[in-house]
Amino acid sequence: MNRHRFDSSRREAFEETNVRVGKVSYHSSQPWPFPVALMVGFAAKAESQYINLNDGELEDARWFSREQLSADDMKLPFRIFIARRLVDHFLQQCD
Repeated sequence: MNRHRFDSSRREAFEETNVRVGKVSYHSSQPWPFPVALMVGFAAKAESQYINLNDGELEDARWFSREQLSADDMKLPFRIFIARRLVDHFLQQCD
């Protein structure tokens, strides 16, 4: 995987949330039929915790604990989506 993809994910995280990201690793990808795109998922380690939505691209951004994500009332994406696979990865493997 090209180094610039990791750098791009760090830059995007900072531009959109003001969160600084350190270690980044490729997780998986998912084809997206419209508009013929490829969603690419990365796992990353945040170096800062304060969130400030900078560029208006995101409506909301928050931190969630494992306990919150595992709660019965938490509505998560369906398992077929990369977003859910990333959440499951966090719940099972990340420290």
